Amino acid sequence: MVWVLGVIVRYCVLLPLRVTLAFIGISFLVIGTTLVGQLPESSLKNRLSELVHLTCCRICVRALSGTIHYHNKQYRPQKGGICVANHTSPIDVLILTTDGCYAMVGQVHGGLMGIIQRAMVKACPHVWFERSEMKDRHLVTKRLREHIADKKKLPILIFPEGTCINNTSVMMFKKGSFEIGGTIYPVAIKYNPQFGDAFWNSSKYNMVSYLLRVMTSWAIVCDVWYMPPMTREEGEDAVQFANRVKSAIAIQGGLTELPWDGGLKRAKVKDTFKEQQQKNYSKMIVGNGSLNSELD
Repeated sequence: MVWVLGVIVRYCVLLPLRVTLAFIGISFLVIGTTLVGQLPESSLKNRLSELVHLTCCRICVRALSGTIHYHNKQYRPQKGGICVANHTSPIDVLILTTDGCYAMVGQVHGGLMGIIQRAMVKACPHVWFERSEMKDRHLVTKRLREHIADKKKLPILIFPEGTCINNTSVMMFKKGSFEIGGTIYPVAIKYNPQFGDAFWNSSKYNMVSYLLRVMTSWAIVCDVWYMPPMTREEGEDAVQFANRVKSAIAIQGGLTELPWDGGLKRAKVKDTFKEQQQKNYSKMIVGNGSLNSELD
């Protein structure tokens, strides 16, 4: 009876209220950023843009009954820097932008997401790329370097894992984010699964199914730890720097540090990787064979 009552409350009471709040938040975001985007470039425009983004993101987090605990706020990412965080869910963006504004980096989409992107970029210098441009690594790096060179622009928000991980681990950080230069502001995000599972398994659920699961959970509870800024040390390459930042985030968030590429859960293993493992295996067999012959 308790379980049935819980289902009725979550689906018949909480879900309609949350959908209404989400609609209000998204509508205000599109309308507000479009209006602010008509203003000439000035400090007033920047302040209004930040106000609109913060207000609308907070409304959307309320639509998830989000309870967020922020730690070490003195280390919040500063303008002209790069914020990197572990990635569990698309709502990571909402979680972070509830406490501060960021410049988003991502691919241009169509549909509702495209409408939101076009409205947001009018009011704030987000960095959107066409699909063809995303494959041009040098172009992406150039655009990001130009952004962080302007110390008046909002910090860039990047998830170096490139995919959602299941809230227990931190997987390989792509080195591209650490080749740009500038100051890195690490952030660790850890969700409490007791009230709702925030992890998006995109190979199992599409976006609509995932949002339905999240919005019918009791609440989204998480902790966010801001960490001291980090810079690339002398003689340290981008991969070593990425691993150092990843280790710091894993330790702070109580997550398991793994060396694997999270994208392998969907991608086919490269033939070169297979060949290398086959060579290693053959060397083991040949080595054991020669050792046995010597013993005989």
